[in-house]
Amino acid sequence: MTTVVTLTKELVIIYSKFKNLKLEKQKQIIDAALKEFAQNGFEKASTNEIVKNANISKGALFNYFNSKKDLYIYLFNYSIEIIENLYEEIDLNERDIFKRIGNIGLQKLQIQKEFSYAFDFLASLQLEESMEVKTIIGEKVAIIYDKGIKKMYKHIDYSKFRDDIEIEKAIEILNWTMFGFGEKVIKKIDTFKDSTEFGEKTLEEWERYADILKNNFYK
Repeated sequence: MTTVVTLTKELVIIYSKFKNLKLEKQKQIIDAALKEFAQNGFEKASTNEIVKNANISKGALFNYFNSKKDLYIYLFNYSIEIIENLYEEIDLNERDIFKRIGNIGLQKLQIQKEFSYAFDFLASLQLEESMEVKTIIGEKVAIIYDKGIKKMYKHIDYSKFRDDIEIEKAIEILNWTMFGFGEKVIKKIDTFKDSTEFGEKTLEEWERYADILKNNFYK
């Protein structure tokens, strides 16, 4: 696991108890905790709600995690690992920026379907006000996302852009379009039972936006 927040030897031992659970049970507990923290933040999140939705006792939860804060740290590392795995899948051989973004979008959709609460949790970190965990998060999330953006645009063929286009401004517009489109897609993700059909329709829609931008940016 990619450890973003350094774990003490004691925490590693405690987490190993959790790792001994069946994967299905691990995911049930993780999803319940991610959802609760994402919706309510660290201070207001209820461990009673977490254990109720995970169908475990509070004693069991604190057997796996020393405290609410330790659980939060575990979820933080878990969610960051998912994002970093997404970055690892970026195909740097695809040098057309619009095709690359389309490919990344499809990969994110597949991950979003399986780990939707992790993305909600990461989004909630930007609004987290509790100093108890805010100091742990620090700038780590921003650094991770910055790393992803840099890799997303690595080895892109910028010779396709018109000579009078400011590349940096074009990239900003691309980012705004990409993130806005992503938010729109996420709201519709549960309306399709067939993930393949959903992916195909999403890619088709992205390509329509991409064509508009290409007509303005490319030679």
